[in-house]
Amino acid sequence: MKKARARMDESILVCAYYGPNGERLIKRGCKIADMLDCPLYILTVDPSPKDEVGADKAAYIQEWKVLAEELGAEEFIIRYNEKRPAAKVIAEVARELNITQIILGQSPQSRWQEIKKGSFVNTLLREISFVDFHIVSIDRSVEDNENLFENGTRAYLVKEEDGHRITFTHSDHVIHEGIFYKETGTDFNNGVFTYIKENKTCQLHVTDERITEPTSIHSSIKEEKFEN
Repeated sequence: MKKARARMDESILVCAYYGPNGERLIKRGCKIADMLDCPLYILTVDPSPKDEVGADKAAYIQEWKVLAEELGAEEFIIRYNEKRPAAKVIAEVARELNITQIILGQSPQSRWQEIKKGSFVNTLLREISFVDFHIVSIDRSVEDNENLFENGTRAYLVKEEDGHRITFTHSDHVIHEGIFYKETGTDFNNGVFTYIKENKTCQLHVTDERITEPTSIHSSIKEEKFEN
């Protein structure tokens, strides 16, 4: 299954889960790995013991194994009987394999819920801040009926003389790392920045990359007050 690679400074981990979107995630990971000329790993986490996996799940696993072989993946990993949260398992595997980029499917919850309650990506950021995330759009069982925000993007909060703003490049001036949700229908970086503080999800309103007071489009979000 292993495939010779020229570059070893990057490594891709695809987190596949049961369902029709698993194949799409794996193929997307393969494309990125080919562009970077780096190793590709595929991970599935299952809370059930191996001998209790049903026929439907077994069929997906077999398909993914064949696909991984065809695409030249470095390794197909299955963690059975996992009682820990999936984020902790993913973080553990990422550390073991020196992963630099992770491919995930968009969480099957509304964008509004992600912002207000915290997303799976927020949880992963707490566990592994040393990797980049690629969030792949998938068919979701729950739609964001309000459709106010685009997919989340990793961003950083920094302090300046005249206030605070977000940036998409890490530096020594970063105060918090989190996810920026951009408002739909705007060419400017307006939206909501969410981050983890003392194990709680906090939100800040953003207008043209600067932290501002609430606006009508997301006025129901409680703005985080902080001193830095």
